[in-house]
Amino acid sequence: MIDKYEDPFVKISYMIGGDEYLKVARSLLKSQDATDEEIASSTGLRINMVRKVLYDLFGKALITGVRVKDERKGWFVYRWRSRRDEVESFIENQKKKIGDRLQQRLDYENSSQFYHCGNNDCPRVTFEDALEEFFKCTSCGGVLNLKKNEKLQKAFAKQIDKIRKETQV
Repeated sequence: MIDKYEDPFVKISYMIGGDEYLKVARSLLKSQDATDEEIASSTGLRINMVRKVLYDLFGKALITGVRVKDERKGWFVYRWRSRRDEVESFIENQKKKIGDRLQQRLDYENSSQFYHCGNNDCPRVTFEDALEEFFKCTSCGGVLNLKKNEKLQKAFAKQIDKIRKETQV
């Protein structure tokens, strides 16, 4: 498991993919410029799992790979290295993406009226869908009434403000 004193690169790797990512990240910190075979050997993970993790972390710009010729085998291999300096940038980008998604959801909440029957197991529906169903719930048959969504709107706005403040620092 991960502890609070763990390197940020390891923490973010764990948050992205769990235990396999944790093992690969720790291995990369112990041995910079390791091949996927060396990482598989040190972690006990299957080579295809190690490659999956490496390609994912590479795609997120958290590691870098250098192609070199293996003198013993005669073919090219990648040597992998963590990019610990990119962790903060990765986190900031993720926060911005989350903020954008929350803003889209807030815009939807602000631009729509919702109706609900009062049963927690049933979904809320837009005015157009309620009208189409003659204001009868399609799940339980109950009457659909206007459902206020100010609390939800305020919660989204609060989270958006929090993220914007964090990303402007």
